[in-house]
Amino acid sequence: MQKYLLYIVVFICGAMVMILELVASRILAPFVGTSSYVWTSLIGIILGSLSFGYWLGGRLADRNPKRFALAMIIFNAAIFIGATTFINILVLSVIEQYISDIRIAAIISTLVLFSFPSVLLGMVSPYAVKLQMADIDKTGSTVGNLYAISTIGSIVGTFLAGFVLIPSFGSEKNLLIISIVLLFTSFIVYFDKGFKLNILFFIILIMTLLIPNPAFLVYGKTDLKDIDTEYSRIWIYPTYYENKEVKVFQTGNEYSSAMYLNNDELVFEYTKYYDLAEHFNTGFNKALMLGGAAYSYPKYYLNKYTNATIDVAEIDSRVTDIAKSEFRLKNNPRLRIFHEDGRIFLNKTKNKYDVIYGDAFRSKSVPYQLTTKDAVEKMYNVLNDNGVVVINIISSIEGDKGKFFRGEYKTYKNIFPQVYVFPVEGIKNGEEIQNIMLVALKSKDKPSFESTDSELNEYLAHLWKEEIPNDIPILTDDYSPVEYYTMGIR
Repeated sequence: MQKYLLYIVVFICGAMVMILELVASRILAPFVGTSSYVWTSLIGIILGSLSFGYWLGGRLADRNPKRFALAMIIFNAAIFIGATTFINILVLSVIEQYISDIRIAAIISTLVLFSFPSVLLGMVSPYAVKLQMADIDKTGSTVGNLYAISTIGSIVGTFLAGFVLIPSFGSEKNLLIISIVLLFTSFIVYFDKGFKLNILFFIILIMTLLIPNPAFLVYGKTDLKDIDTEYSRIWIYPTYYENKEVKVFQTGNEYSSAMYLNNDELVFEYTKYYDLAEHFNTGFNKALMLGGAAYSYPKYYLNKYTNATIDVAEIDSRVTDIAKSEFRLKNNPRLRIFHEDGRIFLNKTKNKYDVIYGDAFRSKSVPYQLTTKDAVEKMYNVLNDNGVVVINIISSIEGDKGKFFRGEYKTYKNIFPQVYVFPVEGIKNGEEIQNIMLVALKSKDKPSFESTDSELNEYLAHLWKEEIPNDIPILTDDYSPVEYYTMGIR
């Protein structure tokens, strides 16, 4: 044990670095989203922190090459990560409140919560090298072996986090797991009582996994369910929307769906605008929806259009499970669910549809592969002759915060003969950020914008009649900077 102790230590710390980085992305997601800006900030800050840790650890190791010092470095990392478990929601809430630029918010959030433990974990390898170098003639092999073992630990930690820990235990508990593992690693380094400490370690670890989410216990959020899936972090909780009780399905820092507790009506106004499809393609009976979330509209669709069928392409099977257990989704022979990316589904399907609904775009986390000319061409090809696409875009129409909408509008105009725009909140201010329903028609026949249905007439009255600026290029698979275009939307 003594001979291989430092190799074990660098392996564990290497693994914990990568687990921390992946868990950090889930911790940040409810407040700053999951865009490439967030990942860029996270990776850049942690790499910078590790680099500083390598430098600082080397200097301190030369001054004080003691096992106690190494143990204290690991111990402090454990304590800080453990504290982060309980303070992250408060810290991120404050940052979200005062910083609107998503790039700056992501950088500051990562700096405050994850840079210090990353510096400490970066100090471990150079310290271990100094303690292990008893033979000056084997300096090269000693350094190489320790850094190789540390890197192997990082590889193991990456797969362990992505495939096992995050889907199984969630974000907050994984921070506690990292903290406990590092805490006992520091004890073993200092006390060298491996067997007894490991027994205690496993007892405490099991107890940790049995307790509820620690951060929400601190802030009294005992009615909130925090679920990590392979693709996202999901919060489910009761709240009030327009003075009515609802249950919310939240991914990132935005509502993805909601359900009234006492009826099956649609909660969000924009979802009602999907009914425009029946005006532009009367008698339709086969629909496709890209993005399921809590399946609010598919449930409504099945109840309203009793002879119609709907297919839903939802990448995350856990989301479907949650919709069934929490949002009253029931099996229905007229509902088919495909657990795959919407773009992949469009690439492969041989089915033809009368309507395609799109609800996969959030304001800061847009799956770019569904935004491009190539994706829109796929939609066009799977539609019947009178087919309609109705998608929801969160944006303004005019100004800097409307760039994504204008790029998407131009992309659809390049493929479909007719494209119409219906701002949900109002048509008076083009620079207002709101839900915008984009309707694309495969038919060249000019439609009417009046209906005998009073509700449809109300939606049709929101038709945008002003000219839409032609200042953004068509989005393609090669160039679709959606994170940049949506950066100012919060």
